[in-house]
Amino acid sequence: MIREQLSKLRERPQARVLVVGGGINGVATFRYLAMQGIDVALIERGDYSQGASGASSHMIHGGIRYLENGEFRLVHESVQERNSLLEIAPHYVKPLQTTIPIFSTFSGILSAPMRFLTHKSGKPTERGAALIKAGLIMYDVFAGIGGRNTPWHSFKSGKAARADLPQLRDDVKYTATYFDASVHNPERLTLDVLREGLDANEKARASNYVELTGVDGGTAKLRDVLTGDEFDFDAEVIINATGAWVDLTNKELGRETKWTGGTKGSHIVLDHPELLEATGGREIFFEHEDGRIVLIYPMLGRVLVGTTDLEHDMNEPAVCTDEEVQYFFDLIHHVFPGIKATEDQIVYKFSGVRPLPNHDDTAPGFVSRDYQVKETRLTDKTTMLSLIGGKWTTFRALSENLGAKALQFLGERQVKSTAGVAIGGGKNFPTNDGALAAWYAARESKASRDRLRVLLERYGTRADFVLTQLGEKEQMLEHTDELSCQEIAYLARNEQVGRLIDVFIRRTNLAFRGLVTKNLVIEVANCLADPMGWDQSQLQTEIDHSLSVLADSHGVILG
Repeated sequence: MIREQLSKLRERPQARVLVVGGGINGVATFRYLAMQGIDVALIERGDYSQGASGASSHMIHGGIRYLENGEFRLVHESVQERNSLLEIAPHYVKPLQTTIPIFSTFSGILSAPMRFLTHKSGKPTERGAALIKAGLIMYDVFAGIGGRNTPWHSFKSGKAARADLPQLRDDVKYTATYFDASVHNPERLTLDVLREGLDANEKARASNYVELTGVDGGTAKLRDVLTGDEFDFDAEVIINATGAWVDLTNKELGRETKWTGGTKGSHIVLDHPELLEATGGREIFFEHEDGRIVLIYPMLGRVLVGTTDLEHDMNEPAVCTDEEVQYFFDLIHHVFPGIKATEDQIVYKFSGVRPLPNHDDTAPGFVSRDYQVKETRLTDKTTMLSLIGGKWTTFRALSENLGAKALQFLGERQVKSTAGVAIGGGKNFPTNDGALAAWYAARESKASRDRLRVLLERYGTRADFVLTQLGEKEQMLEHTDELSCQEIAYLARNEQVGRLIDVFIRRTNLAFRGLVTKNLVIEVANCLADPMGWDQSQLQTEIDHSLSVLADSHGVILG
């Protein structure tokens, strides 16, 4: 099996900083420290972006609803980071037109201050046009008066709104439309950030499928999840970036904490052409009857519907339940009463736990989405920094703040900011029709237009490097036109594939779009067997594991 990064950890089992957790925030902190020239290592017990980072609503947003929580600093930072990601990661982060259907004019004006002051949800009271207008004005100001890369918001009356979106409820009085951003491949963006860290510093090392099992003084006890092998690793700073598992991780280290209180959020993905058309190509973002802010939006030819916000026991797996599915069907009917969704239209389900701070009796929707860092001294020479909270949109800014605390402990200073630094395949990415046409034309002798499109969407401008690795006689798979055996071998060699399921969920979005069949699972497994060094027994184990994960965690039953 190709485990080059793991070998580097074992050959030199020490670093100044050890980051534990391979979600976007841990990976971004790893990248930041590597860019400062710090000897930094990262481990992830599963695959990169396997937890909450891969189970998000796929949005890069300022969080307009956080204004009601009074989180003005977070909203301002988030909007600015959203604007930045549209510039530095244009291969994965795209503008997202968002429309809010509104059913009243002044509702919520009196109850909103009470929600702001108490952070209790109370009896649901819908937010009317006046309240939403005030929020959008503030939101737009936070985005910047000049030099904007998103348009200002706009309002339409009910009649004009229904002309725009004919399937909307008849009693919609207004719609408000503004722009945020979406990230269609959050897992691949995480991998790009990771690669940037590895490329920035020859001392930097990172391995997935390695877990932290304990700590003895400043020595971390590590275990290879795939083989069971254990080894020691020394670090001056250990960064606990395990998200909603922070307290469980600290417990494993003999440090009891009660800092986290994550809530579960689930989503479904529908193959539903009528609903896809009804969205008009934009996200529909609205308040459901229970006061929960929910969303419906088109993505990759499918429709993503979410999300819930439920208390969750971290000792249990997070899965989308039948009750949540019914909730999603109800919310679709709430805004598009003429459209029916059924179970057989669901191609994928997913659920994750938000890494929120402990919130006692505060209603889940009002728990702060901001982040904080807790310090625990392990020895006189070793400290642990635990990250509490954090959201996708602010990963770059968060990583600088968290990384700066590590630098302070090490007695080092920042030498380079990540602000404005293009990420991976976002460098020189064609962002308009003319540039895109020119990019395709320059490579038409290397592959078909359809193949180039897939590679550009998957890798950004790093597609050029991938093309050189595929060779001139690429053989596409029988059960998908989006993968070849050569590309699968590339993924094994260059992207730390540890298990077969990684290919379908995190190296590609084939599972998300409902394009995985049992025959494809078997075909990809056979292509992986040689580069991964799997014998027939291991091959069958990986096939069975993939089918199990798809069924149990994502509701995808492959006969």
